[in-house]
This record gives sequence, C-alpha cells and structure tokens, in this order.
Amino acid sequence: MTAQPPPSDPAAVALELERIRRSIEVGFTRQDGALALLVQRTDQTDAEIKEHAKRLDALERSRWPLPSLAALVSVAGLALSLWQLGK
Repeated sequence: MTAQPPPSDPAAVALELERIRRSIEVGFTRQDGALALLVQRTDQTDAEIKEHAKRLDALERSRWPLPSLAALVSVAGLALSLWQLGK
C-alpha cells in the first residue's frame, strides 16, 4: 500500500471503511471455509478409525487361540513320547 494523506471528506472515510469491512468479511469467509474443511476431514478420520477398530476387534475374536493350541500340542507330544517309552 502506498501512504496516502488521510481523507478529509466523510464520504471518502465511509468508502474506505466499507473497503476494510469487505476485506475483513472475505478473510473471515475464507477462514470459515478452511475450518469447515478441517472439521469434515476430522469427521472422516474418526469414522475410518471406528471402522478399523471394529475390523480389528473382529479379527481378534476370530483368530486362532494360539497359546491354547500350543499347550494342547505339547501335551499331545508328551503323551505320545510317554506312550513310545512304554512300548
């Protein structure tokens, strides 16, 4: 901006104030739009996280009980060893 002498005309002052007000409104509108976009992205991310949590829970419920299976196999192996020794 170039330095201009302050206007002495009330109409010029009103015009400059209107320009400033419009500039502020445009800035607020841009900020509002950016915030709305961020809120939308956050909502989408929250929904994706909830979906992933549901899928993980389903996978955890349906997985093989590996520690129990390992214990069962080791007991069966011990039983077979003892049976082979007894022969």
